[in-house]
Amino acid sequence: MNENKPTAPHQSALAIDCASEADRIGAFIVATLRKLNRRGCVLGVSGGVDSAVCAHLAARAVGSDRVLALLMPERDSTKEAGARARRLCDSLGIPHVEEDITDPLEAIGCYRRRDEAIRKQFPDYGAGWRQKIAIVAGKTWMPQFNLIVQSPDGQIFERRLPVDAYLQIVAATNFKQRLRKSMEYYHAERLNYGVLGTPNKLEYDLGFFVRGGDGLADFKPIAHLYKTQVYALAEHLGVPDEIRREPPSTDTYSLTQSQEEFYFALSWSDADRVLHGMSEKLSAAEIAIAVGRDRSTVARAIQEFQGKRRAASRALAQAYVLGGGAS
Repeated sequence: MNENKPTAPHQSALAIDCASEADRIGAFIVATLRKLNRRGCVLGVSGGVDSAVCAHLAARAVGSDRVLALLMPERDSTKEAGARARRLCDSLGIPHVEEDITDPLEAIGCYRRRDEAIRKQFPDYGAGWRQKIAIVAGKTWMPQFNLIVQSPDGQIFERRLPVDAYLQIVAATNFKQRLRKSMEYYHAERLNYGVLGTPNKLEYDLGFFVRGGDGLADFKPIAHLYKTQVYALAEHLGVPDEIRREPPSTDTYSLTQSQEEFYFALSWSDADRVLHGMSEKLSAAEIAIAVGRDRSTVARAIQEFQGKRRAASRALAQAYVLGGGAS
């Protein structure tokens, strides 16, 4: 028996010392702002756990008066997410600015371009309809996507998306992330602040971001943390239960859409363990045992994750990232 063989990626393998990790990240934030010669930091706060953890860490590191939170709703955003974000800022004493980006998105053609592609699949689609895209597990590693729409009277329709329609819908909705990032840099530059990016390790390593959008930042303090570790840190920091209980969502499409159904095709906890197992150079069979899924499903996930990793490495913007992994 090889005693040096990595252990299977059970949830316990991702355990961290939250107190020391919070201190380490805080020191990274302070040192990076000093290196950038910036007085504080700006971040988008969505009402989700990643931005909430980053807001807590930034306020602890530099003081709440030197952190600006931006709330940037648009036509398809949920009111509940915005309310959670406002309550978080109030609880931390962080000043926040609300920038509704619906009108500029309308002006640039975001909704029009998206709806043109949708109507090629569902000609009746129009005012009052809602939509989202969902990944479909196939027999190969190549992802496939369905378009799901809901009529004003509540009927649900679903259809496989051809590649050209999928690309147009995604390209149009990506205006949202890019416009939000432009708003962050506007406020950062007027205040001489740095832009803090909020991706976790799953998003950062696997490219779940928009180039020139949420992938862009001056520094990314939790990009080394698995989602499991972000939740552990959220509990340690006292992030409100209403945020920690909320399932991760893209909040990009008008129908509720999880990150699992749009990008990872696995729950975030399973995706964590697959990615961790890959990092530990475990076999698909070993990872499958830990995740509790069949080997073929895990093997397809590994193939897809490898492809996402390659694409992410080419797309990542330059940013300071805390290295060395979580302690």
